[in-house]
Amino acid sequence: MNPRHIVRAVLALLLCIGGVWTGDVQAQTTTGQIQGYVRGPDGEDLAGATVVARQVETNQSRQVVTSASGAFALAGLRPGTYEVTASRVGAGPQVRTVRVGVGQTLTASFVLAPQAVQLAAITATGTRATESRTSEVAANVSRQQVESLPTSDRNFLSLAQLAPGVQLQNETLDGQRKTFTAGAQGADQVNVFIDGASYKNDMIQGGVAGQDASRGSPFPRNAIGEFRIITQNFKAEYQKASSAIITATTRSGTNQWESSAFFNLQNRELIALDRFQRSVADTAARYDRPEFERVQWGADIGGPIIRDRLHFFGSIERNDQTRASRVNIVPPAGYPALDTINFAALNGEFAQPFESWLGFGKLSWEQAENSFWEVSYSHRAEEDIRGFGNLDSYQSATRFNNGVNTGIIKSTWSPGAFLNEAMLSVQRYRYNPVPNDPGMPNRFFGFGCCAQLGSNVSDQDFTQTRYSLRNDLTWTGLRMGGDHVVKGGVNVDFLDYDIIKRNSENPRFVYEPWFNGFAIPQRVEFQTGDPNFSAKNTQVGLYLQDDWSPTSRLVLNLGMRWDVESHMMNYDYVTPAGIVDSLTRYQDRLFRPLNPDRYFTDGSDRSPFYGAFQPRAGFSYALDSKGITSVFGGWGIFYDRNLFDNAIEESFALQHPSYTIFFAPPGGPVAANQVEWNERYLTDRNALRELIADQRFNTPEVKLLPNDLRPPKAQHFNLGLRRAFGSVEASAAYTGVRSQNVLTFYWANQDFVCPERSFGVPDCFQNRGIPGWGTILMADDAGKTWYDALQIKVDRPYRGSVESGRGWGAGVAVTIAERETQGFNDLFSFANETDFPRQKRNDEPLRIVSNFIVDMPWLWGVQFSGLINLGTGTRLDIGGRFDCNNASTCFDGGGFEPEKHSFIIPDAFAYRMVDLRLRKDFLNVRGSAVGVSAEVFNVFNFDNLGCYNTFNRTDPAFGRSSCTISDPQRLQIGLEYRHR
Repeated sequence: MNPRHIVRAVLALLLCIGGVWTGDVQAQTTTGQIQGYVRGPDGEDLAGATVVARQVETNQSRQVVTSASGAFALAGLRPGTYEVTASRVGAGPQVRTVRVGVGQTLTASFVLAPQAVQLAAITATGTRATESRTSEVAANVSRQQVESLPTSDRNFLSLAQLAPGVQLQNETLDGQRKTFTAGAQGADQVNVFIDGASYKNDMIQGGVAGQDASRGSPFPRNAIGEFRIITQNFKAEYQKASSAIITATTRSGTNQWESSAFFNLQNRELIALDRFQRSVADTAARYDRPEFERVQWGADIGGPIIRDRLHFFGSIERNDQTRASRVNIVPPAGYPALDTINFAALNGEFAQPFESWLGFGKLSWEQAENSFWEVSYSHRAEEDIRGFGNLDSYQSATRFNNGVNTGIIKSTWSPGAFLNEAMLSVQRYRYNPVPNDPGMPNRFFGFGCCAQLGSNVSDQDFTQTRYSLRNDLTWTGLRMGGDHVVKGGVNVDFLDYDIIKRNSENPRFVYEPWFNGFAIPQRVEFQTGDPNFSAKNTQVGLYLQDDWSPTSRLVLNLGMRWDVESHMMNYDYVTPAGIVDSLTRYQDRLFRPLNPDRYFTDGSDRSPFYGAFQPRAGFSYALDSKGITSVFGGWGIFYDRNLFDNAIEESFALQHPSYTIFFAPPGGPVAANQVEWNERYLTDRNALRELIADQRFNTPEVKLLPNDLRPPKAQHFNLGLRRAFGSVEASAAYTGVRSQNVLTFYWANQDFVCPERSFGVPDCFQNRGIPGWGTILMADDAGKTWYDALQIKVDRPYRGSVESGRGWGAGVAVTIAERETQGFNDLFSFANETDFPRQKRNDEPLRIVSNFIVDMPWLWGVQFSGLINLGTGTRLDIGGRFDCNNASTCFDGGGFEPEKHSFIIPDAFAYRMVDLRLRKDFLNVRGSAVGVSAEVFNVFNFDNLGCYNTFNRTDPAFGRSSCTISDPQRLQIGLEYRHR
């Protein structure tokens, strides 16, 4: 039976099973849960008691009845403040006020006394009850933290650092591809859910749709309600991630109209100089600070259209950045050919504008007490001019267009002990870097490494369209050996991938000093052919999980997930007969063994991966009757997916091949691999295409994917202890991750043949040509990672009082970790992925992140908040992987540690960052307030060093830094308006 027919049959069956499609959509990915017990004064179980949770902001209620053991579970609660009332005939009711966070399972138990009058309510307004009933390793970021903690670019992903084990990527003013990683795996293995919709980037890097190569934020920050970062043992309902996930909820309108607006400004006069800039400024006759200005503004509004029934929320954010890059091409003397080019006319300072629009709108409708609907839409659009500066002329700039649009319809239906949640979402993501000034040939000069003139060679247009259906059904009525919360669901995503890759269709002419003194190009590099590739993919996921409480102290989290895709790989691909014949005939020239059954296909040798079964198990056991202290642990298997851009490399290398043609000076001798230079090649692309008809140059690269390629997979395991100290929650846990199936291409016809494996040994490196073809690259899923950590988290959630204007919250996350990788991302991996086993790549032994928010009514009502990030620094390699012909340059993976500096602890940290924020309201009239804010980033102007010289141990400059990896001290000022 055809594999696709199997997928379609499974899809049809799942839709029939999950056809209770009249339900809601807020799955556990966006909601929380309150559970506990109702007992009498002597500890006896009270069956038949009624527990009602009323959301304070919207006056919407949910109720359940306790079981024979007195247990109750209120699932599918939207994040917010709830007034929870427990009552029973003949007993006085009790009331507690708790704050439910996204993804949290809170414990709130009651003791009802046999009397007719109501007892005084037990109230803890605005706080969270203890989360002690989960085996997940997670951190929640509240709305107060989203609003109040200092973050320079308003990217809510920056606050993921509040979770132990999370590392941010490219967190600088000029950073691109701003995302996060965890557990020694790359950013491609994370996922983000916003209101339950997956933002997975299936095609290219970054993990999150829209974050590959972007300076921007994935979502308007003023629309984020709160979010949860889960790094370990997340439940079976979460898909397409083998590393960490973020699940976020958006803000909703309430019964009170609220609105706000903000304006933030930062420019070069508010930015200090780092060590290297200061050195230049001290010695230069004149020094101009690098041009930079960023203006961020936005507004939001929300409130009731029909009180208690229909609510609206909307927001908008704008981010305008202007930075400048200086082009300064100074050609070397002694080359007359360079004197004919007016490089000076290309020099100067040129603007790099970045523009971003973010928007969001939502309608929330309480159709009935047990039925709720939401409709929302989000918009993201960016344009960025970049890719020039120093020796790259403004002609070679790239215009990067980036956009993500998402629409969601969600529904919740809760009849009795059942909760049905359903969602329909549509998302379109477009990634589109193109030359900013097209039409000019690209000229690449090999001096200073390297000068670039003419149009950029990058020209791509990726579009990912996702139509997603999801249904989750929760049942709290099962009583079998204890109380159960059983949840199962299905998600079906229909995806269209439309790819246009015109990279290098604009030819690049490479000029070298050793070849005719730059007078003519030494070679030209270009691609031609069919740049289009489109495919459809269907992703199906099915899961079942049970939160089983055999006793009031023990909770077992048991689950199983299964995923399958119809077109994760290019299953229809047929290996051309020419490749099969050549590689079979010259197999002895390959350094990497070629298994024809694994790497050749006639179009029927590949099938979808059906083995993505993912068991997940965890437990939580309270060591005392009140659940103040608990021990928890878990183990699970998690599958992700391979990037579609990698999956099509095999066929794309042939339909849009790369060519390199070498030139000889006119009138001189012409070698066998050369063609005589003619000036028309510089302007006539057809003339270049004519050359590839010559078999000497028509040698396209070959890429082979294994027929049994598996998606990335990780095993998570943890064991820890939680303890509540009043309002302070603390946890410590060992966490381990072992990941595998990381895809990498290896060069099969190139390798070293001497024990030193070095370019420095004559004839050690060999390139064994295959007639008719160029480089032979064979992919494998042999990459692996190892991660072991002790993660400590202490958190006192913010608790404030409107009446007194006082409140505070604080937290600290500590990660003591060891990370190792093997078999991927190695420059010149060649044939053997085990040459450098278990490298300490991206390994930082210690990271401490703390945050605080303090209201100070005694100091004119100022709110003071901050983020402190301290790290021992990432270990770096010494020497080169292929330079062991000299002991001073022989490779030592992770053998260099950055120099340490003092902050509280002497000589402890290579990375130190202290960010502070002050906010003060000056006008407050009838609920409207106008305030100002001042944020100082890198308060102490620490130079966090990078670009260390670690190649030659005998070099006098060995161990010296030549750059910083973070921005210097900078001030951002803001104006805010709020009406509540």
